[in-house]
Amino acid sequence: MRSPSHFFTRLMLLLGAVVGVVTLTWIATAELAQNGPFAVPVAASLVVAAATSVVAAGIASWFLARRVARPIEALADAAEAVASGTYSVEIPDAGVSIELQRLSDAFRRMSGRLSDTEASRIRLLSDLAHEIRTPLATLEAYIDGLEDGVVQPDAASWSTMRDQVSRLRRLTADLRETAAAEEHALNLKLEDTDLAEVVVAAAEAVIPRSRAKGIEVSTTGTDRPAVVRVDADRLKQVLANLLDNALRHTHEGGHVSLALTAEARFAVIRVTDDGDGIPRDQLETVFARFHRVDTSRRSGDGSGSGLGLTIARAIVSDHGGTVTAQSAGAGQGATFTIRLPMAGAAPQASPAHAPASRRRGTLGTRDSVT
Repeated sequence: MRSPSHFFTRLMLLLGAVVGVVTLTWIATAELAQNGPFAVPVAASLVVAAATSVVAAGIASWFLARRVARPIEALADAAEAVASGTYSVEIPDAGVSIELQRLSDAFRRMSGRLSDTEASRIRLLSDLAHEIRTPLATLEAYIDGLEDGVVQPDAASWSTMRDQVSRLRRLTADLRETAAAEEHALNLKLEDTDLAEVVVAAAEAVIPRSRAKGIEVSTTGTDRPAVVRVDADRLKQVLANLLDNALRHTHEGGHVSLALTAEARFAVIRVTDDGDGIPRDQLETVFARFHRVDTSRRSGDGSGSGLGLTIARAIVSDHGGTVTAQSAGAGQGATFTIRLPMAGAAPQASPAHAPASRRRGTLGTRDSVT
């Protein structure tokens, strides 16, 4: 009676998963004798082939495991570095699979953004320290002077100190506004609004200041409605910031204009001045916090907190729009362009049906104020 065959099964494990099964079979000596002279060589060949398969499978498994594990280990090391605060880490390409490559690319982008955020935070703290130090130094000097009797407690001294306190108050308000805008926490009250009325109101609000500086302010395109869904008060704040920036950088005898147009499905407002202009390499960085085109001009000269353009862009972005800057260079003036999506087809009203102030009153189609 033939004895039963014996089977041996070897499981190869890779990273905790079964990747192959090799089955080895050997035949009892009695069976080999019964099967003739060729049985022993055949059995030996099967054993050698099986052993070779096991070795080959082991080598292939090891190679595959290393190829998969190497980029994962590199990502793990990079994650530990980022967790410890080191954001400038090298993320190697993971060419093993599309999924691992996508993971590597996503981690690289995340690390880059964290690095930019950290650099921005450090720069913000440095700029904020500078902005606060200037008015505090002025206040300290005046207080010391009053105590020593060097500075007289007259109206001019009190006025100077009050101005410095106002600057600090404005700075804290702008910082709070910037944080809320960038965190999309402005609680916008969106309503269908005619931009023509907003543009005219913004221009009228700067008349006293423009007259005092001898600067002409004009509006165009306000004779027909351009309806958008916005928070009117916030949009007025945006235009106030842009006009403040334009008036600050325009000299006596200069000109500032507000132009309202409709382009495709967008309402476009352009605030243009013929003042100091912006170097082309700073057309984007002018929207950064505390950025000033002329670094020698600090807030002590009345040039604002350096947050107005940052707030303006954040507010417009919350409305689904954009703000961009254009300039031919220093001394060539600048144009800030606001693009906002229209709120559907607006009725085309004739100038005769427009409000009086938009026809030919205070500021009309091409009215000017000097």
